[in-house]
Amino acid sequence: MKDLLQQWLDDEITGWSMGSFGAISEFIRWPGDAPARATDHGMGWYTPRGGIRIDRPDGVTALAWDMPSTKSERFFRHVEFLLPEAEALMPQPEGFTELGPDTGAIRPEDRDMILFDCGLQQKNVRFCVRTRDAELIAEMRRCEGMGNFAPGNTAAAMIFARHPHRISITAIGRVEVYQKIGGPDTDWKSPDGPHTHLLPKLLAAGRTHSANTPIPPGFLPVASLHPASPFSLPDGTKRPFCRQTWAHYCDLMEAHRSTEARELRAALARGATLPAGEIIDADEITDDTPLPQSRHLRHTARVWELERKMTQV
Repeated sequence: MKDLLQQWLDDEITGWSMGSFGAISEFIRWPGDAPARATDHGMGWYTPRGGIRIDRPDGVTALAWDMPSTKSERFFRHVEFLLPEAEALMPQPEGFTELGPDTGAIRPEDRDMILFDCGLQQKNVRFCVRTRDAELIAEMRRCEGMGNFAPGNTAAAMIFARHPHRISITAIGRVEVYQKIGGPDTDWKSPDGPHTHLLPKLLAAGRTHSANTPIPPGFLPVASLHPASPFSLPDGTKRPFCRQTWAHYCDLMEAHRSTEARELRAALARGATLPAGEIIDADEITDDTPLPQSRHLRHTARVWELERKMTQV
């Protein structure tokens, strides 16, 4: 697993994230930026916009999955890195909690900055902010123990205005974001490259991941790999399907799919029997073809169909 993680951390077009359903930090190299610098320990990279470091590869398993877009003939691919729940659990303080100087910061120059857990109480991640801003530190100390969205928590509004570093810390490492928080100072857009999302409505669900993510019971996500899209550029500009970008990840995806997904894709390629009992010829799959009952396997079948249409010669 260490070699796999290192290979894809080194890949310049691949994105990463750490977080939960509603609180997440994302890292990606941005075209035109200065070359990323390697972390001084662990495995990882950082740029002026953000960084990622993985400190503990042992015991991690990978799960590849894909999902069709609901708006077009596109699809998304992901690889989740998982730990058993008992190993993935993080401290869950209630409300803002000062953690002291961030001696584990990715960049040496940030290790004297003060780290605060925002108290989101997510099982698999500590969502934190880090700063040297004396006024912000004082305000967060004044609001210590208060929930991020609690009435009277004036520190939350100051964070939104002052743009401290945001840090997602899991049992295997961290993602750091140094850019501004998306809001009025960014024309309500997420900055290009590394950025964070903090979404109260999603957090209220109390989930570590979306229901679309087929993580088996007893495991929690501790990092996610995001393959570059074959349908768009990093800035979101649409492009014709790029077979080279799609192919770049095919071996990774096939090696780490669930057994059920691999078997289904093989069955579809043969025109064999699906788990739901239907016999489907590979040349006769249509949008109204009955698919397996599992959401994950329905997504698998739909993406297989889209890939076949886009890659057949």
